[in-house]
Amino acid sequence: MIKLKAGLLAGTIVFGLMSALALAQTSVRVRGAITGFDGHVLAVKTREGKDLKVSIIDDTAVSSVFSLQMSDIKQGSFVGVTAIKKAPTGRLYALEVHIFPETSRGMGEGHRDWDLEPGSTMTNANVDAIVEDNDGKELTLSYKGGTQKITVPPGTPVVTFRPSDKSLLKTGAQVFFVAQPAADGALTAQRIQVGKDGMKPPM
Repeated sequence: MIKLKAGLLAGTIVFGLMSALALAQTSVRVRGAITGFDGHVLAVKTREGKDLKVSIIDDTAVSSVFSLQMSDIKQGSFVGVTAIKKAPTGRLYALEVHIFPETSRGMGEGHRDWDLEPGSTMTNANVDAIVEDNDGKELTLSYKGGTQKITVPPGTPVVTFRPSDKSLLKTGAQVFFVAQPAADGALTAQRIQVGKDGMKPPM
């Protein structure tokens, strides 16, 4: 009986982990412009030209995205860097850098594929070192399980987030968010990044 209960418990845990993984794999990254918001449903025209309806719940967090400078990246900063490899060296070059507030340190830590451009990656990590190189500044980034060296060319967008509210969800505002689909395909946003003063979130 004890073995049976242990087996059932293990099976429940495995099922829960598999369900969570499946949810993560089916999440939808949305980039685009708001075309309407009635307080509950956000209408977005995506960068691919699709019209989406996304539910906004009481717990949906809204952050404004502000522009910064390369000089705002410091040793010890926790950042997210979208990058792409360039031939023939295979070195990673940043497409954008976002500096996380200290309250979000560790969020999404790691190195993974991304979809800003074909072949792009996302690295959320601590800045261990910043050095000059021929193409800009090279960041040495460390995260649990690995490190990456990424060159940030001059002019690369650098941004940060600040907590805000749903008053930013106005027609024309540029947004980036990850939506979770329900079984019927309906989308719900848990967290939304909104570009301040018409800025497009670069991530």
